[in-house]
Amino acid sequence: MTRRILSQFTGCLLTPQYWALGREDRIGFWADLTAALARAAQAVYYYQVFPARTDTDFMFWSSIEADGNEAFDRFFDGLGRALGRFRGMVEPKIALWGYTRPSVYAPAGRSTQDIDPFAPERERYLVVYPFSKTTDWYLMSKDARQGMMNEHIRLGRQFEEVKQLLLYCTGLQDQEFVVAYETPDLVRFSELVVALRSTDARRYTLRDTPILTGFYRLPDDLAGIFS
Repeated sequence: MTRRILSQFTGCLLTPQYWALGREDRIGFWADLTAALARAAQAVYYYQVFPARTDTDFMFWSSIEADGNEAFDRFFDGLGRALGRFRGMVEPKIALWGYTRPSVYAPAGRSTQDIDPFAPERERYLVVYPFSKTTDWYLMSKDARQGMMNEHIRLGRQFEEVKQLLLYCTGLQDQEFVVAYETPDLVRFSELVVALRSTDARRYTLRDTPILTGFYRLPDDLAGIFS
């Protein structure tokens, strides 16, 4: 049985109430927040976003193994309780979530470019965005879509240092997918995106913004940056 993973990327803004705290209290806040979030998921990672975006200070990525509906309930209950304690000081600005499933376009199984949310090591950069296809995409034959996706997959393999996580959320969020990339090189990642936008499949992209670019940080790093 294929393992199903539930992941959420949450972008947050620190509020005036947070900035009104003294420096030592701000540092203590990060210890309390990250301890609470650690209890809500099997894996949690943190990323600095500001000043790459001005509407989000930091992002955290939470994941669990979702072996049934009760896992979804457990995850969102725990995450809601963990964040709820700090809503006066942290304003969630965006939540992108979904679950994994086998790809219909790459049936060979797991690739070396697939992201493992439970791996102990993370790459330096994370890029996340919502994604939706047009209606015309789904009205085409499976063979026509497969041909375009083959080109897409072939190009992606030329950038072997870039790894991807695709989450499905059709009917559950405003978009159909959440796409996350880990990369050691932002310029190289941008070159991949440019290459992909020259493919036929690009005609059928309905939405692929907003884009969150995160810089991997340990909790103590964020405490120092935002103290």
